[in-house]
Amino acid sequence: MTTYAHRTLLLALSVATVATTVTAAAPVARAHAPGTNGPALTWRSCAEPGGLSGQECAQLPVPLDYRDPDGPQLGLAVTRVRSERPAARRGTLLVIPGGPGESGLRRLKTEGPALRKAMAGAYDLVSFDPRGLGGSTRAGCALDAPDRHLVTLRSWPGPDGGIEANAARSRRIAEACRRHGGAVLRSFSTANEVRDIDRLRRALGEEKLSAWAHSYGTYVGSVYAQKYPRHTDRWVLDSTDDPDPSRVGRGWLANMAVGADDRFPDFAAWAADPARESEGLRLARRPEDVRPLFLALAAKLDREPKESSTPGVPLTGNRLRQALQNALLSDGLFAEVGRLVQQAQDPAAVPVLPAAVAGPMPDQDAAVVMATVCNDVRWPEPSVPAHRRAVTVDRVRHPLTAGMPVNITPCNFWKAPAERPTRITADGPSNILMVQNRRDPYSPYFGALKMRRSLGDRARLVTLEHGGHGAYLSHGTACGDRTVTAFLTTGRRPRTDTRCTD
Repeated sequence: MTTYAHRTLLLALSVATVATTVTAAAPVARAHAPGTNGPALTWRSCAEPGGLSGQECAQLPVPLDYRDPDGPQLGLAVTRVRSERPAARRGTLLVIPGGPGESGLRRLKTEGPALRKAMAGAYDLVSFDPRGLGGSTRAGCALDAPDRHLVTLRSWPGPDGGIEANAARSRRIAEACRRHGGAVLRSFSTANEVRDIDRLRRALGEEKLSAWAHSYGTYVGSVYAQKYPRHTDRWVLDSTDDPDPSRVGRGWLANMAVGADDRFPDFAAWAADPARESEGLRLARRPEDVRPLFLALAAKLDREPKESSTPGVPLTGNRLRQALQNALLSDGLFAEVGRLVQQAQDPAAVPVLPAAVAGPMPDQDAAVVMATVCNDVRWPEPSVPAHRRAVTVDRVRHPLTAGMPVNITPCNFWKAPAERPTRITADGPSNILMVQNRRDPYSPYFGALKMRRSLGDRARLVTLEHGGHGAYLSHGTACGDRTVTAFLTTGRRPRTDTRCTD
């Protein structure tokens, strides 16, 4: 889940099409690193002022299609920060980004200082931009700007619950991706990301990798551990997705309805806290009054959208709902949606939309967010009546998300996936530590429990009595941070599943 995404796209064309629809950050080499059976990496300094000292970058060549390893190659942007204490170094820690749609280079840049301090030289820190992202080979769908807004890319139903416009848009998006995406877009999948990670392992000259995987990256990490168990060392899954192979991305999206319900009480307590009074952000006197207030305001904006500070982009009920979904990510974002609610209620105020809901996503970003989940698993047939029934039920059960998580999407119009999803099992070494917030809006706790059951004795679960998406070194707890750090640096792991309250 990027952090704000989970959606769809696909295709397969000729090498000529690849050349015209794809931009690579650098030429891709075919040389092999000595003794690794992997490609060579040519490192260059890419440290930035105020960033991680000693940071290096390289391009990793990977096959467009692993069935044709010597055929067309794509380039993956890779970054590394070497251990500052070579005598203490025990290997490489791979930071596996989330999303789909999160840049590993950006994640290492933001999380790297805290991670480097916590690891105390035990690892070289490495990450990468998956296919379609950042400095890696990219592809697009040539989508019109209105189809690239988050509230249209995600299928929020109409004010009356209608989904006909969603169906028409989803079909249009899928067709555009089929026409313009090419073989490169079709290659964006978890299965290929896992193969790319193993190619990176060989290029680094490592027999085993340790990893810290986040959000969607936990699914990537669990599939890697299933496919290449003997190449895993110490494996951390942070904010884990449901691994159900019959659903995958479709299940993650549907689960967000429960995730929002689990997390909303944290926002309600914040919004009713007397401390908000001085900030002008107190929405109600009691936490239990915040939810009906929010739902009534969204319904009013469904009927009467309010002009915002962004020309041509009014504040609608769905934009308010999407802004809430974004803000549930972290307590630090509560003020953003609280302020938007206040402005929406004030007849004299002009609402200032958060950037994530104010404008369209770049075409290539929208493409990779959609393509990965659409390429991973077959979605149900695009039956409007069936989806309308599901939306009607979900709107009653989970009004905060108004039926969006079970609505029709471009994935329902997608070409069948090239491969079946991997089933996660208990077969493999017992070297996995899961860390999970109890009230995660994007990767709900019940989904993480499904992963825990699938892994059996391979894993231990640390539950944090906390809200938000992301646990280690971010929105978690001191206890959780200590437990993960100890596991990565010493190998010490709780003997049984455990819980952190501080």
